[in-house]
Amino acid sequence: MTILATTLFNRFLEGGALFMSLILICLLVSIFFTVKSILNLKSNNEVSTKMFKHISDSGTLALALGVMSAFLGLITAFDALEASGAAEPAIIAGGLKVALLSPLFGLFTFSVSKLATLTLRIIQK
Repeated sequence: MTILATTLFNRFLEGGALFMSLILICLLVSIFFTVKSILNLKSNNEVSTKMFKHISDSGTLALALGVMSAFLGLITAFDALEASGAAEPAIIAGGLKVALLSPLFGLFTFSVSKLATLTLRIIQK
């Protein structure tokens, strides 16, 4: 279990602490609104419906942050390659791997929020 946690934490830091933290906040906000919606599902349907929008918006924001982080990372990597003049395949592969970590986490967060919204809509009906 500790090996998995260490690996995930290392990937988190590799993806860029700033953007990965923002995406993590979006994931936590999405989970918070999902739980709040579940708790209000039977008692207050109007509040639960408003939570659907918040869940969806936080997931979409996470996806957008992930894509923006990837583009910024790729631009930085290409600037470094241009400055060095040497394009070794290992360096390019490593840069691409790091650039794809934050969009992957953003896509995961987006998928969790959409799955939560779908599940809550099914339960609501």
